[in-house]
Amino acid sequence: MSTAFFATPASAWTPAQAEQETWRLGSDRLVRLHPLAASDAPAEQAFYNGLSLDSRHKRFHVGLRELSPALLRLLTDVDQGLHRAWAVESLEPGLPFVADARYVRDPERPHIAEFALAVADAWQGRGLGRRLIAHLVAHAREHGVQRLHGDVLAENRRMLGLLRELGFRLTTHPDGPQLVRGVVDLHIA
Repeated sequence: MSTAFFATPASAWTPAQAEQETWRLGSDRLVRLHPLAASDAPAEQAFYNGLSLDSRHKRFHVGLRELSPALLRLLTDVDQGLHRAWAVESLEPGLPFVADARYVRDPERPHIAEFALAVADAWQGRGLGRRLIAHLVAHAREHGVQRLHGDVLAENRRMLGLLRELGFRLTTHPDGPQLVRGVVDLHIA
């Protein structure tokens, strides 16, 4: 499904570089997935600023004009333990981040995690969301997460359809009918 990115000699690898992957979308677009770091804050801010209001609403469930400094810090200052996050950047020159995906473990129940993702408007419908969810599921399973869930606006039919296709159960949300919770159990058989 993915090809590891090995542009750096093995002797110079860092753990973050070892986790980079290059994916081909369609027949001609290449993107690189890499762990998100605090140093990515400017690119992450540009990515979210570039999303349409509708895409920001679908990601954050509120009408967010731009990321506050506190929210940007929350999104980029991740520990890569309880909070795992990745950015996807296009390998086409001059293009910024095109997606962001993450899961956060419940500190009191680390076998349960919540996921979230966003894909740039121009990159939606190209299979990137599907690849990111598959990556999150595989990574979470590998690292001992037994249940992964995400909250989706009830009006976000594309995401709900994708989650259903990928084996998530769609359940009612405790906060009301405007949200749906997608849940997948990751128990290793």
